[in-house]
Amino acid sequence: MEEKETSKKKKRRKAKKGPRAWVVSFWVALSLLGIMAIAACAVLFYLWSNLQPLPKGEPKKVTISRGMSANGVADTLEKNGIIKNGFLFGYYLQMKDEGAKFQAGVYEFHPGMDNATIINMLNTGDVVEAETVQFTIPEGYTVEQIAQKLGKEGLVDPAKFLQLAGEDRTWSDAEAVLSVPKEQTGIKQRLEGYLFPETYAVKRDSSEEVIIQRMLQETDRKLDTLPEDWQEVLGESGRSLHEIMTVASLVEREVVVDEERPLVASVIYNRLKQPMRLQIDATVQYALGEQKERLLHKDLEIDSPYNTYKIDGLPPGPIASPSIASIEAALYPADTDYLFYVTKKDGTQSHLFAKTYKEHQRNIAASEKTAE
Repeated sequence: MEEKETSKKKKRRKAKKGPRAWVVSFWVALSLLGIMAIAACAVLFYLWSNLQPLPKGEPKKVTISRGMSANGVADTLEKNGIIKNGFLFGYYLQMKDEGAKFQAGVYEFHPGMDNATIINMLNTGDVVEAETVQFTIPEGYTVEQIAQKLGKEGLVDPAKFLQLAGEDRTWSDAEAVLSVPKEQTGIKQRLEGYLFPETYAVKRDSSEEVIIQRMLQETDRKLDTLPEDWQEVLGESGRSLHEIMTVASLVEREVVVDEERPLVASVIYNRLKQPMRLQIDATVQYALGEQKERLLHKDLEIDSPYNTYKIDGLPPGPIASPSIASIEAALYPADTDYLFYVTKKDGTQSHLFAKTYKEHQRNIAASEKTAE
C-alpha cells in the first residue's frame, strides 16, 4: 500500500512540473525572439542610418572615370565624403539595379545630397562644365613656332609637343594628315602644315596629344568648308593633298593681300610646268630655321631639300600652317601666264607680276622707286 501511495505522489509531482516547464520554455523562446527582433532592428537601423545623407557641407568635385563599376563609384563617393558607407551604397545600387548607365566625368556633389539625387546625376551625366583656356595660332606659323608659343603660354611642354608632332603615327579620326607620305624623305616636321591656324578653346590641363589632335581635326573641318567640288578638282589636278598643302603653305608665307593668293599660286604652277625652279625666299627661311629680314647670297646656297633655289619642283612638304584662303588658292589658282612676282616697297605688301624676265626686271626697278 505504501509503495502504491508513493508512486501516486510521484505522478502528482510530475503532473505539477509539466505546466511550469512549458511556461519556462515559452518565456525562453519569447526572450530569444525578442533578442532576435532587437538585433534585426539594430541591423536595419544600421543599414538605414548608413544610407542616410551626411550633414550638408561644401560642394566637392568628384571624377568618375570611364568604365568605373558601380562599387567603384560608391567607394569614390565615400572617399570624397559624399556618402557614409560605400560598401552599403554599392549593395543599394545593386538592389535598385543602378550603375550600368552611370556616365564618366567631373561632378559637383556635396554632402547632404540624398541617394536618389546622386543616382540621377550619375545617370544623366550632370557633369561640371570643364574650365577651358583659349589660344590662338597665327596663319603661317611653323610647328616649332606653335610649340614655342604654346610653351610660353604654359599650355604644353615644347619638347614633348615637337616629339609627338614628329612621330609616324595615326591621329584617331584625323584624315588630312594621312596624306603625308609614309616615306618622309627630307621632311623636316611630319605635321608641318596640318596644324590649322585658328583660335581654340580646350580644357585646362589638356595634354600635348589632345591639343595636336584638336588642331588636326580643325584642318579636316576647314577643308569641309571648301567648295563642294574641291575633291574632284584635286583629283583632276593630278596632285596629292599633301602637294596642295605644300603649295598653300608657300602662298601663305609669300602673300598678305588675299586677292593675290590665286595669282601667286598660278606663278608656282606655271613655273613647275616650264619647268623652272620656284626660287621662293620663304623656303630658304624655313631651311635656315630662322626669319631674316634680308637673305644673303650664301643663304641661297644652303644644302636643303627645302631650298627651292637649289632643288627642282616642290619641297618635300609644307613650310607653315596655311589659311583656308591659301588652301583654296592652291586648289583654284588664277589662270595666268605669270612666271615672276616682286613685292612692292611702298608698304602695301602687294606684288607686281610679270610674264617674262625682262618685264620682271622692270617691275623690280618700279618697286624700288615706290620706296623713295
